[in-house]
Amino acid sequence: MQHLSFLEETKRRRTFAIISHPDAGKTTLTEKLLLFSGAIQIAGSVKARKATRHATSDWMEIEKQRGISVASSVMQMLYRDHVINLLDTPGHKDFSEDTYRVLTAVDSALMVIDAATGVEAQTRRLIEVCRQRNTPIITFVNKMDREVREPLDIMDEIERELGMPCVPMTWPVGQGKTFGGIINLRTQAMTVFEPGSDRGPKDFTTIPMSDQATLLKRFGHEFETAFESMELATGASPTWDHEAFLAGKQTPVFFGSGVNNFGVMEVLDALVDLAPSPQSRTSSFVVNKQPVLREVQPEDEFFSGVVFKVQANMDANHRDRIAFVRMASGKYTPGMKLKVMRTGKELRPTSVVTFMSQRREAVEEAYAGDIVGFTTHGGVQLGDTITDGSVNLQFTGLPFFAPELFMTVVLRNPLRTKQLQQGLAQLGEEGAIQVFRPEVGGNMLLGAIGQLQFEVVQHRLKGEYDADIRLESSQYTGARWITADTPAELKTFCEAYPMRMARDAANTLAYLCTSPYDVRLAQERFPKIHFHPLREHAGLALQSAG
Repeated sequence: MQHLSFLEETKRRRTFAIISHPDAGKTTLTEKLLLFSGAIQIAGSVKARKATRHATSDWMEIEKQRGISVASSVMQMLYRDHVINLLDTPGHKDFSEDTYRVLTAVDSALMVIDAATGVEAQTRRLIEVCRQRNTPIITFVNKMDREVREPLDIMDEIERELGMPCVPMTWPVGQGKTFGGIINLRTQAMTVFEPGSDRGPKDFTTIPMSDQATLLKRFGHEFETAFESMELATGASPTWDHEAFLAGKQTPVFFGSGVNNFGVMEVLDALVDLAPSPQSRTSSFVVNKQPVLREVQPEDEFFSGVVFKVQANMDANHRDRIAFVRMASGKYTPGMKLKVMRTGKELRPTSVVTFMSQRREAVEEAYAGDIVGFTTHGGVQLGDTITDGSVNLQFTGLPFFAPELFMTVVLRNPLRTKQLQQGLAQLGEEGAIQVFRPEVGGNMLLGAIGQLQFEVVQHRLKGEYDADIRLESSQYTGARWITADTPAELKTFCEAYPMRMARDAANTLAYLCTSPYDVRLAQERFPKIHFHPLREHAGLALQSAG
């Protein structure tokens, strides 16, 4: 019976990321999902930057000032006897690395699309990551209470961009000033739209589709047009195939207005009814000195999980660091012995928590699919595998991309060197930015995907570590992590390019480039050196460091 309840606990988990282009209404929808599940009592407006009430998921000071999400946040809620782990991701392209890493920790994604602008550039990038992993995607078309594009056009565009068929689950009646509500194809009823951000799920009127006379009388031409386009859409769409959705080959589409709490309930229900429970995860373990791939199942008895995010100074008073671990198997109970597989050392967290954004609660028990936070003072890096010590495995697939922008760090007050080193070490381990330490001395280098990352790190170094820095332009335009067939070849290469060698936060060796031709020339000179534009996890770090 114990084993059965363990299985049942795992099956009632849903872990998903909410993704979109900036300003599509992602953080607002996150708030409303929390509100409708009963996790919070009052939703904060993301737009009201000067208000004291900020979105629950945007906790960092710079986020409150700018009204954007610059770090992913984790929230857990209970709805219809299911434990829902929601990961809100930064929409801004400069923080896409954080988002990519979050997408490795979830079983499904909720994609938010602005009904006026459709599928935008950043959404395309995120879709690609989901497609590579065959992550099931639920689509929510937001802002139907504004002047927007025709739903058939939006469906067509989503289908083209996603490269997979769309199946409408709800359908809008009118738009903008004439927005009358949505037809729910699953329940065959129309929910009538009324503006207002304080409305709960029971505050909306529902009229069954069988009562055509009432619907025509109330909505007239808008209802007729919507009904016709809905029939066209359903006629052109395939029938709903749950297996195809789980394989990332079909997406259900919902329409609504997040800011008005409208259409949110239907999305929440879809997460419970359609989204998958925790899935198996690929790991490698060593047999006779050879790595062998193994699928870890959520119902496996041993505890295992992967660190997909490290956040320093969530609580400024305690200078703590939280390792966010996505549990892949087993059950966590307080006081359990834990081991960091990369180092073989025991992990002794000062506390273990689940999240409600800033609010944390001590974990009584957690199962595969849950996100738990281990409060530590170091010793844990992004991509680390944590187990109970009974198995020897390493999870694969946490990506680090080679940065495209570089700046040199200059400390304004040389007496703050210790604070700067501590700050850069922690922010580098956290993945907020990539930090490169030149092998032959010289100033530290920061590598980023986007310019805004530099601003955030400068802001955080001053605010959290009291290290005031100036950033100066660098001659470098790229980096490649390097490995070699033998240690002797690696040594020869490093001696040939001493000024180009640097180590990142995980102590992985990297070759710095000043032009796109550098790598090609170095590759021609040293054919047995391997240049990597992507570092997946600690495995590469160990190989090049050793």
